[in-house]
Amino acid sequence: MNPDFIVPEDGMILIDKPAGITSFGVVARVRRRLSEQLGKKAKVGHTGTLDPFATGLMLIVTGKECRNAMNYSKLDKEYEAVIRLGLTSSTGDPEGELTEVSTHIPTKEAVEAALEPFRGEITQRPPMFSAIKINGRRAYDLARKGEVVEIPERQVTVYNLELIDYTYPDVRIRAHVSSGTYIRSLAEDIGKVLETGAYCAELRRTKVADWRVDDATPITTA
Repeated sequence: MNPDFIVPEDGMILIDKPAGITSFGVVARVRRRLSEQLGKKAKVGHTGTLDPFATGLMLIVTGKECRNAMNYSKLDKEYEAVIRLGLTSSTGDPEGELTEVSTHIPTKEAVEAALEPFRGEITQRPPMFSAIKINGRRAYDLARKGEVVEIPERQVTVYNLELIDYTYPDVRIRAHVSSGTYIRSLAEDIGKVLETGAYCAELRRTKVADWRVDDATPITTA
């Protein structure tokens, strides 16, 4: 974090999260900085997690603004992601166990066609390794213990889904989605349509509502 960066006592700050750190780790760093500024323990919270492998925009709330965290968490988001074809992952991302599915190389036209069913309102099943609570317990905690996790499907909205680049095995997309949409699930579902398997190899949150990652303060993993 920029050593000259000042954290507001009651408000919101934009943080550009790097890969390799948890969302709670980001909160802890901001809390430590604000506590040092105030000379007392500060109240800091986030408005929506990012997976450790993911990067990008996090809205961090402090002090009295923490009471509005849930309102921010319901806002639309924009992501850029790399969907890697030919493999599946036990977690839907690079941190899981990878399994080869197919060596078939789809055409660009086939990839573009595979994106079409995922525009608009869609039904999606969140990943087993997610922070969703099942009977009061986090799904990822149950999954790590080998317990069977049945997460209900949900309706989400993909307002825009754009193919940025396709160089096999990587499909780079930009997606503007409603709150609660999982890009890891989207990647896996696209892989099923293409019959190649797929997982989300890279993920970056670029916007939350009208807030942009370009305006955020970067922090390091150190």
